[in-house]
Amino acid sequence: MAWYQYALAIATILLSLVITVLVMLQESKTKGLSGAIAGGAESLFGKTKGRSYEDKLVKYTKYATILFFVLTLGTTLLLLFKK
Repeated sequence: MAWYQYALAIATILLSLVITVLVMLQESKTKGLSGAIAGGAESLFGKTKGRSYEDKLVKYTKYATILFFVLTLGTTLLLLFKK
């Protein structure tokens, strides 16, 4: 294996770990019964603050996923056409 194959493999593994952490940090979309009962108890500032943090996590997850797809596709094409 060439050095760039090791580098691409390490980058793919690290990026998959980053995506996993980003997904785990995101809040669940379903709030269940507690969200239905206490849904109006949050303040407007709290909702805005949480939403901007959540929006950033979603945006970073999208970028990381696109980068992961491009990296994986590029690695596959590089290995296929190396022969």
